[in-house]
Amino acid sequence: MSKFDLVIASGTVANSSETFQADIGVKNGKVSAIAKNLTDAELVIDASGKYVLPGGIEAHCHIEQESSSGLMTADDFYSATVSAAYGGNTCVIPFAAQHRGQSLAHVLESYHGRAKPKAVIDYSFHMIITDPTDDVLNYEMPRAISQGITSFKVYMTYDRLKVDDQQLLKILTVAKKHGALTMVHAENDAMNKWMIDKLIDSDHTAPKYHAPSHPRASEAEAINRTIALGTFLDTPVLIVHVSTEAGARLIAKARYRGQKVFGETCPQYMFLHAEQMDLPGMQGANLCCSPPLRDRASRDEIWRCLQNGTFQVYSSDHAPYRLDSTGKLHAGPNASFPKIANGLPGIEMRLPLLFSEGYLKGRISLNHFVALAAGNVSKIYGLDHCKGSITEGKDADIAIWDPTLSREVTADTMHDDMGFTPYEGMQITGWPTTVIQRGRVIIRNDTLHADRGAGNFIRRQPVDCTGMPGRLEPELDPNCNFGVDFNL
Repeated sequence: MSKFDLVIASGTVANSSETFQADIGVKNGKVSAIAKNLTDAELVIDASGKYVLPGGIEAHCHIEQESSSGLMTADDFYSATVSAAYGGNTCVIPFAAQHRGQSLAHVLESYHGRAKPKAVIDYSFHMIITDPTDDVLNYEMPRAISQGITSFKVYMTYDRLKVDDQQLLKILTVAKKHGALTMVHAENDAMNKWMIDKLIDSDHTAPKYHAPSHPRASEAEAINRTIALGTFLDTPVLIVHVSTEAGARLIAKARYRGQKVFGETCPQYMFLHAEQMDLPGMQGANLCCSPPLRDRASRDEIWRCLQNGTFQVYSSDHAPYRLDSTGKLHAGPNASFPKIANGLPGIEMRLPLLFSEGYLKGRISLNHFVALAAGNVSKIYGLDHCKGSITEGKDADIAIWDPTLSREVTADTMHDDMGFTPYEGMQITGWPTTVIQRGRVIIRNDTLHADRGAGNFIRRQPVDCTGMPGRLEPELDPNCNFGVDFNL
């Protein structure tokens, strides 16, 4: 019997903080040896001239998810996870969305039922909370956390999704008590509505007007408010899909003060811009997402904030809606922009875009690429016990990247169910050519070798806030408030 099931030989191995030449030995789905001259294996993959990196963890994606208006995303758990795997990912954390009146237990049961028979790579869930009843807060959230669901998302905008500040404080309180992370879609609902009304009243209804309808000030105000609420309770918050310089600077300032604040951005805010929405007919609807695409200057600033560490998380926010009556145009072929379904596909292109335009063009280091691809996410979202680095004892989730392979991006080469990519025509250099999930080769030579249902649900641990001291506000501290204990 061979010592190893698999050896990856002669590659350049990189984690978030180190790069070295080594062979990787895999046994029973785990990394069992990192050394030179490993040979005794059932299968040896020669990685000469290639990078051997941890499999990516896509931590913000909408898969087989109903919107608040009842629309289903174009991708189910099979097509989305296949697409993710071709993009170098070995784990996804999509959303299980609660809608008003639903129990969290029912929602989780439904999403487990969708994912288990279809996912080809490992997965977990974030839970979207829209109806924080006493039962949800006191029983269902703690129960979900005990089942390995350690992150929750809330919206500060959209009538059918938003929570108010008092509800958000209640959710943050439960998250703090049980070691969970609260993710926030931060936009000022009143500002957005005011802008939308003004645009519609002046007959500016085309898709391109979605861009100015969500002003930069809306994002900045809501991020500032989120940070204030989270800091008040000294509990961690993660601001998702940041699109503006002002919002990014608020996150940087909070982190400088040691507050428990994380920031995320997405490739659409680094590679696309609002001018691209100025298209005939309804074509601009393909680029409607929220927050919307910004101008070129904002795009440059988001790059700088990614480079300087303001953003710890880089996610696709994959939200696939086709340009037809099942998706973008569900309200009619000529619907005004507020009625267009929001979202862009991107689960497959997230990492190739960053590898090509970030690492290979010298904007970020290889180790920074790995941190954004997997390392940071594994720590923040409670996966570091099993994923996020090539380390003995962890899952053998590995992507082998060819830094010389160059391809033009086209919708035809994507593996999702969209038939559209916003990155059409880009020439990208550096692609994952072999992807390994828990020691099994699932992508090789552009061929899928994984069956439906091969992915496992991964129970996650509490958020890691090491190095973020925070501080309980004096009014909540029994030492400063005449001995009142709020049981936080």
